[in-house]
Amino acid sequence: MTRIVVTEFVSLDGVMEEPRWTFDFDRGKEGDQFKYEELFDAESLLLGRVTYQGFAAAWPGMGGDDFGQRMNTIHKYVVSSTLTDAEASWGPTTVVRGDVAAELAALKNQPGGTLLVEGSAQLVHTLAQHDLVDEYRLMVFPIILGQGKRAFPDSIPVPAKLTVTDSRTVGSGVLLLNLTSEKA
Repeated sequence: MTRIVVTEFVSLDGVMEEPRWTFDFDRGKEGDQFKYEELFDAESLLLGRVTYQGFAAAWPGMGGDDFGQRMNTIHKYVVSSTLTDAEASWGPTTVVRGDVAAELAALKNQPGGTLLVEGSAQLVHTLAQHDLVDEYRLMVFPIILGQGKRAFPDSIPVPAKLTVTDSRTVGSGVLLLNLTSEKA
């Protein structure tokens, strides 16, 4: 069975939108290692269209190290009702269309490793609302932004009870927080 793992940069008040504000913080060697390991442990990326297109515009020019090479060559699933197969040309990519919750539940039920979700606010909200997330890996930055897209939807059908499996502070006060769903 495939696991869906959401990894996000979030502010203290839960904002994840356009995370350039994270550049003001040093996540240290341990924080960099955290990001490195989760990418190399993943079987595939699962992205929303906006994040996919943003990454596809940036990462091909950053393939000079093994992290960049992995980003460019890892298999990607992109959820979109508008992206054509021809436009999904950043490395190996499969476009997921139709009933997103049903398609992702079916994908999750296949044998496999980890589907790593980065960014992709609308997709993360859909996954949370349909109880499809097995684990959240959050880098919580010590900043309050006050506005912007939130990592979690305003409403979910039932409370999503999570278990903290790891927490530590790295760099300049960045909290690494791993949480698993109680159903996982």
